[in-house]
Amino acid sequence: MRKRGKFDVVKKLIILIILFVLETSFGQTTPEFLFNEGNKAYNAADYENAISLYEQTIKMGNHSAELYYNLGNANYRLNKVAESIYYFEKAKLMRPKDKDILTNSAFANNMTIDAIEKIPISQIDQINKFIIGIFSFEIWTYFTLILLWIFTILFLGYLFFIRTILKRRFFFSSLGILLLFIFSFSITYSIDQNEKNRKFAILFSKQIDIWSEPNQQGDRLFVLHEGTKIQLLDSLEEWQKIRIANGSEGWIKEALFKKIK
Repeated sequence: MRKRGKFDVVKKLIILIILFVLETSFGQTTPEFLFNEGNKAYNAADYENAISLYEQTIKMGNHSAELYYNLGNANYRLNKVAESIYYFEKAKLMRPKDKDILTNSAFANNMTIDAIEKIPISQIDQINKFIIGIFSFEIWTYFTLILLWIFTILFLGYLFFIRTILKRRFFFSSLGILLLFIFSFSITYSIDQNEKNRKFAILFSKQIDIWSEPNQQGDRLFVLHEGTKIQLLDSLEEWQKIRIANGSEGWIKEALFKKIK
C-alpha cells in the first residue's frame, strides 16, 4: 500500500511538471510575448528577426497601429521599399493623424523611384473632407440613428397632442431634426460608399508597364515601380485597371501588389 501511495505522489508531481512546462511554453507564444521579443530584436538592430516576430504576431490575430508602425520601420531599415510603405499605410488607417507614422511614411515614400504629384484638392472637396473627418463612421452612424429616434418622438408628439401651441412646437422641432437627420444620413452614406469604392494597394512588382487596354495590343502609357500606391478600379482575368495619385489610369498585367485593407 505504501509503495502505491509513493507511486501516486510521484505520478502527480510528473503531471504537475508537464502542465507547468506546457503552460510556460504556450505563455511564451502569446501575441504580446512575440511583439515584445520583436521590439528587443529591433532595438538590437536584428531587423530580419524583428520582422519575423512581428509577422508571427499578425498571424496570431493581433493588429495594431504600433505593430504595423514597427514593421514599417524595420523594413525601412533594410531598404525594403514596398514592404515599408505598405505597413506604414496600414498603420495610417488605424491612426491617420499620428505624427510619427506620417513622418516615417513620408521618409519611406522618398525611397520610391516614381515621383507622382497628387491632384490638388478643390476648396469644396476640402470642406467635404473636413466635415466628414469631424467624426468617425461609427459616430456618424450613431448620431444619425439618434436623430431618427428624436424625430420619431417629436412627430408622435405633434400627432397626439391636442393643444395648438404644443402641436406647432413639436412640428417645427421635428422638421428641424429631420433636416439634421437628412444631413447626417447623407454624410454617413457618402463615407460608406467611399470606403467601398476606394480600394488601394501598394505595388510590389519591381517594375511594370501600364497599358491603355487590357491587352498588349494597346499603347504602353508609362512605367511604375515598387512602392507606388495604386487605386484598384476594375479587373479582367489577369489584368487590373488602376489609377495613381495624379489621376492617370491604365491596365497592369499579373502585377504583384498587396491591398491595404
